[in-house]
Amino acid sequence: MSLITKSKKIGRFLWDSDYRFLVSAGRGWKANVPAPAFLKRMYRICMGRELDLENPLTYTEKLQWLKLYDHRPEYTTLVDKYAVKQYVAEKIGAEYVIPLLGVWERAEDIDFDALPQQFVLKTTHDSGSYVVCKDKSQLDIPAARKRMAKFLKRKYYGNNREWPYKNVKPRIIAERYMEDSRYGELRDYKFFTFGGVPKVLYIAQGRGRGEPTVADFFDMDFNHLPFTIDHEMAPVPPEKPECFEEMKRLAAVLSEGTPQLRVDFYEVDGRVYFGEMTFFHCSGMEGFHPEEWDRIFGDWVQLPEPNGEDLP
Repeated sequence: MSLITKSKKIGRFLWDSDYRFLVSAGRGWKANVPAPAFLKRMYRICMGRELDLENPLTYTEKLQWLKLYDHRPEYTTLVDKYAVKQYVAEKIGAEYVIPLLGVWERAEDIDFDALPQQFVLKTTHDSGSYVVCKDKSQLDIPAARKRMAKFLKRKYYGNNREWPYKNVKPRIIAERYMEDSRYGELRDYKFFTFGGVPKVLYIAQGRGRGEPTVADFFDMDFNHLPFTIDHEMAPVPPEKPECFEEMKRLAAVLSEGTPQLRVDFYEVDGRVYFGEMTFFHCSGMEGFHPEEWDRIFGDWVQLPEPNGEDLP
């Protein structure tokens, strides 16, 4: 970072209160702000409008409500990237679980000698923290260890108050490296479910090939839907996955009993593998384009009675 760029960021931090709040939240400096006040401020900054927690109507509003008032203890297991493997194996079968190569509580304990030539390291307690190794002979092991140690210290709950992550034990896991030979990457197949019923499929591609991520939405008859959230659509919509019906069935099983849940899969050379479960797509802090789809998704979410511990 150049001195000029750094000076501009420091200046903005000093005079822009919203920017200062975002930076402070990302670094865990707003941990003492009560969750409702925190989410109202964050929602206004990110979405450009006030958050209505008394009568939430849109999907993004209802996600904020669920962060505050739907605290079922089993959600902790569902977002824990280590613990969820056993849950998924028992629920739909071990053949859908990406093989585990190791688990450690400290980055310095990672046994790189025991790992194969290709693998993926992930932290269990947050989102987006990973190291992909396609060739161990080319891996900068000290840098990878340092990166995972940094990820391990993240307090993910504090960023956007996603309650299921609050009590996940921070660990590092190694998984088998997976790639679909048809595309030279892993495409993400993410099913948005509502009351245990899959309604929308999100297909993300490009990232695994080092390209900008593009994403498209489809209904359960695989009709392309005319909206975006966090990424632009692909120039040419992706084809229907070979295992679409199987993934749809599994998403219904795994999301049973939840008001709403995103269930993610991969398809690898004709086989389905479970990816993860996410309660808050983009933390409910990314807008729909066009906005009407925020309300359409919102109409599908039936809010439960407030439940669980640690309610505001």
